Amino acid sequence: MHKYRNKLTISLLIAIFFVLVGLGLLLGQLFKEFYFEQLSERVSKEAKIVAISILETGLDHTDLGTIVNDMGDQLASRITVITATGEVIAETATDKKQMENHLNRPEIIQVREEGEGQAIRFSDTVGADLLFYAVPLLEREEIIGYVRLGLPIHLLDEVHKKVWGLLLFSFSIAFLVIMLLSSRITNELAKPIEEATSVANQLAKGNFKVRASHGKNDETGQLSRSLNVLAQNLDEVTKTYKAQQERLETLIENMGSGLVLINYKGEISIINKSCKTIFQEDVEHWLHKVYHNVIPHKQIVKIVQEIFLTEKGQRKQIILPIQLEMRHFDVYGAPIISSGEKERLKGIVLVFHDITELKRLEQMRKDFVANVSHELKTPVTSVKGFTETLLDGAAEDEALRNRFLKIIWDESERLQSLIQDLLDLSKIEQSKFQLNWQRVDLSMLTDDIIVMLSNKAEEKGIMLSKTKEGSGVIEGDPLRIKQIMINLINNAITYTQKGGRIDVFIQEYSDKVYFSVKDTGIGISKEEIPRVFERFYRVDRARSRNSGGTGLGLAIVKHLVEAHNGEIVVESEVGKGTAFTIKFNKNQLK
Repeated sequence: MHKYRNKLTISLLIAIFFVLVGLGLLLGQLFKEFYFEQLSERVSKEAKIVAISILETGLDHTDLGTIVNDMGDQLASRITVITATGEVIAETATDKKQMENHLNRPEIIQVREEGEGQAIRFSDTVGADLLFYAVPLLEREEIIGYVRLGLPIHLLDEVHKKVWGLLLFSFSIAFLVIMLLSSRITNELAKPIEEATSVANQLAKGNFKVRASHGKNDETGQLSRSLNVLAQNLDEVTKTYKAQQERLETLIENMGSGLVLINYKGEISIINKSCKTIFQEDVEHWLHKVYHNVIPHKQIVKIVQEIFLTEKGQRKQIILPIQLEMRHFDVYGAPIISSGEKERLKGIVLVFHDITELKRLEQMRKDFVANVSHELKTPVTSVKGFTETLLDGAAEDEALRNRFLKIIWDESERLQSLIQDLLDLSKIEQSKFQLNWQRVDLSMLTDDIIVMLSNKAEEKGIMLSKTKEGSGVIEGDPLRIKQIMINLINNAITYTQKGGRIDVFIQEYSDKVYFSVKDTGIGISKEEIPRVFERFYRVDRARSRNSGGTGLGLAIVKHLVEAHNGEIVVESEVGKGTAFTIKFNKNQLK
């Protein structure tokens, strides 16, 4: 987080350091040149003064050496008087090379060329570098000799060192002050930027609750306020998006229909959990795979291919083998077209409606109409036929007449029973159907039913018995429960051979009471058990019809048990008998 601040501070200090170093070098050089110029000007003036004094004294003066030494001591300089021929005639210091000719010395050559001359050179006599400055001795504008002053250069070095020391100290103090100021300035500049960076990083990670301090009314403060507005907008947009996403996911996952979304590459990108129920398999592995590689049903693959080719919606009803059952589906497929100047196919959406139950109900309705027509046709045909026979003259024969009238009466009773059962079933299935709830003793009702049907059982030599465990008292409608018992026990008598046995059990458990009717009759095959509660379905059609049964009894029983919030279970084995068990709740939740 502090990298920017450190980088800014270090960069600024490096820049300031090099600026100060460059400035120091420049000032040092300027001071050195300035002092050298001042020193040169001083030596020049002193040399000219000495030259005037020597001209006044004369080159042949006997005390010239003493005069030169006195002036050298006063000026703290080395003074050399040279003749026009290059001979040294007077000097403040004794030089082992003073006998040498000086005409070839650089400063003397420069005097002859420019009028004055100077040079810096090491002196063996002094043992140090000297600044030599020479001027001509003119008499009638003719050079009669030269005067040269030598000033030790170490004075210049000492001044130079002092200047550099002063500059180093001053610039060090300045650098420390500037470093403190720059650190404070960079802190003020970097702090809002670092805070803005931290806020931006949190926003990038999805934390839209973070906010930056407003700061000052400058550019950094404006940046912080802009970030806060951005964070607030992102937070609101994210909340809206999440809410819409959750609603969409909830809608997709909990819709009763199957939904499959295929992208333009043919890969399945979305599939809801209803598809798992529809196809009876784990469809999660279908995701992100090409549809024709994972969907096992060719009819669905064909629908998708037609939509890809035509880019038009398709709606078809198909039958698919799901596990061991053939199920009906209403499939609607539509292309997803991008909006804009160039409309392109972005994918396909498929919606599967399971209409198996609707088809089954439709088939049941057709079967019901056919069965009702068939059941009504039989007694009506019998009544009509025997009536025509009586009208044709059979009425004259009393015995024949009585026989035919008895048949007409039986068929009328059968027709009335069928119509009554249809009315009862229709009434039970209505939403307004209500039970008369009260305390019911199943044992007492069973005793009444056994007395009522005992004669029919005795005619077939069937033994009826009742076994009771517990009180057997429940909440229910006594008339409807009595209707349930009559249908079950009457069916048991009908489908039990002569000399058989029917046992009625009433067993009480913690919150349930079981009512069971077990017989030793013909039994029901496993394939027929799921259909025994269908309307007009008969296990033994001939026996049932001959006994006057309508085929609606068990359908009525099933609806009445469900109205009591109960459950009915069938157990049977062909040739050994059948057991119907009803599980009643002792107390109903109201």
